[in-house]
Amino acid sequence: MPPVHLADLDLAGRRAIVAETGEQAFRAAQLSTHYFGRLERDPAAMTDIPAASRERLAGHLMPKLLTPVRELECDDGATRKSLWRLHDGALVESVLMGYPDRVTVCISSQAGCGMACPFCATGQAGLTRNLSTAEIVDQVVYLAGVAASGVMEGVPRRLSHVVFMGMGEPLANYSRVIAALRRLTSPAPEGLGLSQRHITVSTVGLVPAMKKLADEDLSVTLALSLHAPDDELRDELVPVNQRWKVAEVLDAAWAYSAKTGRRISIEYAMIRDVNDQPWRADLLGRLLAGRLAHVNLIPLNPTPGSRWDASPKPVEREFVRRLREAGVPTTVRDTRGREIDGACGQLAASEGEA
Repeated sequence: MPPVHLADLDLAGRRAIVAETGEQAFRAAQLSTHYFGRLERDPAAMTDIPAASRERLAGHLMPKLLTPVRELECDDGATRKSLWRLHDGALVESVLMGYPDRVTVCISSQAGCGMACPFCATGQAGLTRNLSTAEIVDQVVYLAGVAASGVMEGVPRRLSHVVFMGMGEPLANYSRVIAALRRLTSPAPEGLGLSQRHITVSTVGLVPAMKKLADEDLSVTLALSLHAPDDELRDELVPVNQRWKVAEVLDAAWAYSAKTGRRISIEYAMIRDVNDQPWRADLLGRLLAGRLAHVNLIPLNPTPGSRWDASPKPVEREFVRRLREAGVPTTVRDTRGREIDGACGQLAASEGEA
């Protein structure tokens, strides 16, 4: 794992390390205010701290975690994808998306992914390692700074939403993801001060971790990557289903909803001739009817050379119609970033092949 960064620690932990360096404890709040309050990641710019102290503190609490490898943009600059190299050479991705009413960042929680979903570029690459808490948080702080700079026209300058839907299975890196959620939602200088209700954590259905999350006293949105309503197909598309079946995964989701009062987001990638049949829409509708749930249909962003492709638009529209007819709120995800290897894992894969 990388060296300790202030974002790995709560404010008390930062004060302890500052004291160990011989500096006064209030320097911890100064560093934290720069990082979380002003989105400043370069210690050299923290000029209200004496140069000698700044260098010493930076060495202990602000190691460089993310080195930009490639930064691409599309959608007239409203979508920006970053590929990072970590201290050990591992590659991760994050995406900044600007909308008229909000700015969202999609972040990675692992380098690679061990869930092995066959239609996902990251899943096919396998798991390299878990990210540290600070490696997760630093993606958000960096891209919040990009948004604050005003380079994205026609969108707010303040980052408001975070989705854990980049590389990796967040609940497989449970303790560090929970710590990252605390950092992101604690007010400055402890953290970034984002609303818990504006953060979404996705999972393919790790049932024990879902149950544990319900007891964390957090009100984040839980997004369940379902992708099939029947065990036969989901066993293939989401291999972890061989351990926890659809009924058990949905029961854990409903338990989270009951405990938190939060609506569950059901993620469903629309894959041509695989999971897009009308009968599967009807089955999904029966499973979700009357529940506090919303279906987010995702037009598949196929990876180069893959046998998987997106469902045709008429098929997608019929799927939506059937779900809505069953009384299930359904939307189709905005397809951002297709021309910049938008699906998670594509940019890292192409870099690794270069």
